[in-house]
Amino acid sequence: MSTLNEFLVQKKEAALAKLEKAQQQSDVKSERYYARARALGRSGVREIRIRDFQVISDSPTDFAGYNLGPNSPELQLGVLGSCLTHITLIQAAVRGVSLESLEVEISGDLHPLAGQLGYESIPVYPHNISYQIHIVSNESSETINALHEEIERVCPIYNLLKNPQDIQGEVVLSKPLAD
Repeated sequence: MSTLNEFLVQKKEAALAKLEKAQQQSDVKSERYYARARALGRSGVREIRIRDFQVISDSPTDFAGYNLGPNSPELQLGVLGSCLTHITLIQAAVRGVSLESLEVEISGDLHPLAGQLGYESIPVYPHNISYQIHIVSNESSETINALHEEIERVCPIYNLLKNPQDIQGEVVLSKPLAD
């Protein structure tokens, strides 16, 4: 059976090459990421476009959805899981940590009455978020603990959620075209 160790060789080469390229640039700038989401006609399904990819987000049927995809809070937990998984792979690769397999589980709470009268103290966002990284490895507990510390130190989405962020927003109003 194939394990992640073969992949980690490739990941290490790619991670070190990307780092070296950035270090050689005289004027390194932050990368800007873009996503676009829109509600589709009669269904209300949310189409998320990122680069050449499309992701569908929808509500369960009990909330006027068609259950065609995960809802936004579920996607957010999935994004955290994806990022923790990716950063674990990168850190294991550059540190030479052997991984047979890797799986991340994420959970969080979202109360249906959050913010409503009598429930004002309950957050309107996912909270009580927790994760477990399941690793199969012959490495020592000390090695895996050091890996975990580094994962939490450098994981972008983990740190985005842990640290308050300023978000700027505006509404751009357009009038419908006359028939």
